[in-house]
Amino acid sequence: MRIDGLQYANWSEKIFRQLRQGGVDAVHVTIAYHETFRETVLNFEQWNRWFEQYPDLIMKGQWASDVDKARDTGRTAIFFGFQNPSPMEDDIGLIEILHSLGARFMQLTYNNQSLLATGCYEAEDTGITRMGRQVIKEMNRVGLVIDMSHSADKSTIQAADISERPIAITHANPHAWAPALRNKKADVIRAVTENGGMFGFSIYPHHLKGKSQCTLPDFCEMIARCADQFGVAQLGIGTDLCQDQPDSVVEWMRVGRWSKDIDYGEGSADKPGFPDMPEWFRDNRDFGNIDDGLRAVGMTPDEIAGIRGKNWHRFFATNFVPQG
Repeated sequence: MRIDGLQYANWSEKIFRQLRQGGVDAVHVTIAYHETFRETVLNFEQWNRWFEQYPDLIMKGQWASDVDKARDTGRTAIFFGFQNPSPMEDDIGLIEILHSLGARFMQLTYNNQSLLATGCYEAEDTGITRMGRQVIKEMNRVGLVIDMSHSADKSTIQAADISERPIAITHANPHAWAPALRNKKADVIRAVTENGGMFGFSIYPHHLKGKSQCTLPDFCEMIARCADQFGVAQLGIGTDLCQDQPDSVVEWMRVGRWSKDIDYGEGSADKPGFPDMPEWFRDNRDFGNIDDGLRAVGMTPDEIAGIRGKNWHRFFATNFVPQG
């Protein structure tokens, strides 16, 4: 079983076929950065058209059982998520509607302060807001997973403690290994994993040691050390693969509608746009390299199977369903 905890590709038949070639049974895809509710619905519509066009390659994922169905039928299950709470606007009632449409993950922030929490680029982290506490409660109720990948430390730790259900950091790496603003300190990772949450390792170059020059042994050794420190059962992969996206998309990701200035984000001021991927992971066909690298650093077959996808599958099974 292979599950990727996050991708934001420029989707096409080519990429859908590469998912199959790489044996990817399920992937969490970003369908909103700064979109309003109505704009997000249009993105759901686009995916419905792709499901109609490529029924032999992809299918809509809503429950953990859909991963099994996809495996049995040689397809990839697509699970939807948002990197910002903008699709719910300022209306807590939209959370249940978004879940019913197929959303399964929602970040409480994307780098900046939101109505719910503080993003990792803010100078002051005030933690979870009053509305944030209510939104967490509602997300718990309906089965929409709280994702803190782009959130600040205090906000993330508070979210893990406030939430009655496990939360996730779907795509990041340890700050001690690669000190990017978006990477997570040990106490943050521990707060998430000790509460049963998941931590997905990112292959986005700005979050790697050595960036695009990061080596496979370095990446896999980092995973092995995290397994020792936090427990392998709470770890997975969340590549943050942005394959085939034009550089212009970075402006939408970083800026949205909140600023008139260009903010290309951490690590890319000298080269606006997407960085080059490391040579050992260009696209979904390269997942086998990670398996080889984890074996080379001494991880067991069971540990590798968990990181490949079984840990995400278990998390999906218990956290996508409504409470009660």
